[in-house]
Amino acid sequence: MVHRDIPVLETKRLQLRAPEPEDYPNFKATFASYRSRFMGGPLNEYEAWMLYASEIGHWEIRGYGMWMIHLKDTDETVGMAGGWFPAKWPEREIAWIIWPDQSGKGYALEAADRVRRYFYHDLGWDTAVSYIDPKNLEAIRLAERLGCTKDASAATVDGHDAVYRHPSLEGLQSQLGHGIDMEIAHYQDPLFKPKGWALD
Repeated sequence: MVHRDIPVLETKRLQLRAPEPEDYPNFKATFASYRSRFMGGPLNEYEAWMLYASEIGHWEIRGYGMWMIHLKDTDETVGMAGGWFPAKWPEREIAWIIWPDQSGKGYALEAADRVRRYFYHDLGWDTAVSYIDPKNLEAIRLAERLGCTKDASAATVDGHDAVYRHPSLEGLQSQLGHGIDMEIAHYQDPLFKPKGWALD
């Protein structure tokens, strides 16, 4: 299936492409797992199917959405990243999820940074947020590594989530953006073997 209206984004290690039917098994397995607990899961088979269908439909309704993250060297999928703005969301969100067996390799950081640059440069967004469960420390750490700051004044989705505001395009053109680029470059180095707590 060819999606002519959905751009393909690339980084040194990754290619981000439209979600396809053959990507569903990994999505289903991830949302049936404990890893999805902060994103409405674990989901049963019907719920996972409906969510995956909405991922594809979001592109038709909003004109943007979530990309599948593929490794360039093997073409396997390792997760998803992109924009998310369903009904009830106060603002456009940048979101990500990495399959459980692919975490800790910097894929989410690299992919989220790439989609954010696309939204800012190509679609003209001037801001974006990430809605994160306060107990999801892994996602909070990643948001902070992306330069996000907690925005206590912003509206939440359900009153129980924390809102992390992404830096502006101008902010990313400063020392902050340079630091993010340096961290991504470390993960892109095949000799870099991070130790300690696994971070996406």
